[in-house]
Amino acid sequence: MFENDAIHNFADHVIGTRYEDLPAETVAATKKYLLDSLGVGLAGTRAPFVQEWLSAYQGAVPGPGGRIWGIGGELPTPAAAAVNGYLIHNSEFDCVHEPAVLHPMAVTLSALMVEAEARGGVSGKELIRAIALGVDVACHIGNAVTSGLKFFRPATGGGFGAVAAIGAVAGLDREQLLNAFGIYYAQASGTMQAHTEGLALLAMQIGFDSRNAVVAVRLAEQGIPGTRGTLEGPFGYLNLMEGAYDRAALLDDIGKIWRITEVAHKPFPSGRATHGVIDALRGLVAEHGITGDTVASVIASVPPLTHRLIGRPIKDGMTPNYARLSGPYCAARLLLSGDLGVDDFLDAPLSDPTTLDLGRRVSIEADGNPDPNALTPITVTVRMTDGAEHTATLSTVYGNPAKPMTHEAHLAKFRRNVTFCGTVPEAQGERLIGLVDDLENVADVAILIDQLMPG
Repeated sequence: MFENDAIHNFADHVIGTRYEDLPAETVAATKKYLLDSLGVGLAGTRAPFVQEWLSAYQGAVPGPGGRIWGIGGELPTPAAAAVNGYLIHNSEFDCVHEPAVLHPMAVTLSALMVEAEARGGVSGKELIRAIALGVDVACHIGNAVTSGLKFFRPATGGGFGAVAAIGAVAGLDREQLLNAFGIYYAQASGTMQAHTEGLALLAMQIGFDSRNAVVAVRLAEQGIPGTRGTLEGPFGYLNLMEGAYDRAALLDDIGKIWRITEVAHKPFPSGRATHGVIDALRGLVAEHGITGDTVASVIASVPPLTHRLIGRPIKDGMTPNYARLSGPYCAARLLLSGDLGVDDFLDAPLSDPTTLDLGRRVSIEADGNPDPNALTPITVTVRMTDGAEHTATLSTVYGNPAKPMTHEAHLAKFRRNVTFCGTVPEAQGERLIGLVDDLENVADVAILIDQLMPG
């Protein structure tokens, strides 16, 4: 039963792919987003509720296992995966696959790294292969969906990627991997309600599914059976948690397109849907010399999904989680400071009267785009206090592979995140850059985690 479910194709993809099968551009992209995600995880140590999240796991499941990035100490492997997953996503600074509407490294990397540490002896080549496969599985699934978000796909879909990645380094056979996918699906969780309410719980859902992926693989190794209609059964993931999908898009490009090469950087620590507005404003500021005190109003015309994700208005008492997903707040900070960084979500700017006043003059309007997963194109119009108007339309947003960050900008982002974290010495950050750059020759990737520990 369910022998034709696409989950079998993904299991075969994982089992049948060697490191030597990966194209050079896939290896390069994997290294780039590995370093980016580790840096983002360090910056995430200063987000709200980090200590509470850590303390809850320490109280519930104390003991050794995986180390906590930027903080130190150990937790059992599933709990460490949960905590590190929250660190990666809580600043909305981790990379994203735009067509899949999925942050592919958050669940995959947090689960994979603690398992690599626990199992020991995982080489750099094995890590590259596992990450590339994990991202591929998650993004092929997300890319095939033709309905809008109901469940939080970065968490739910990301968990399939994590299972693939852990399964790759654990050497699971086909039956074990199919079981692990099915056991993970039985635990998959996370809805868009946390996003709607602007809660830190949104990023914690990444942690939940990172933890669940670790548990799924461990249970599969013990011989516990999982579902076989995991993706396409009548109550499988694509039918139940997504709703509609294109089977050709799901399967036809497996092994032909490596999805990690399509992943977009996030130059700004805010929801990716805010980036189009920010990018358009940056261009207008550069072209016309716009400053915040000369702006009368801003109107951004965006696809319905973008409006749904970032249309929330400025309000008093915003939390960082709310503000990171508020197009008006992010636009106001960009216009006032010329950039948007991790410092813009600390207490002082969140309550700054000038920011709040300008943000209330920014409108995000839905344009009627029929694609439920489209984030672009967007059109931004700035009306000046002297009556002038300036307009920009973007179809490709800064950070996308078609409009990429430079290598220098990528490294600058990583270094800023290390500095913002404040617990990891600069020398360890530089050591980590070198290790990732030469990852093919690293014998045991636990040395990467060594560099993430407080100095």
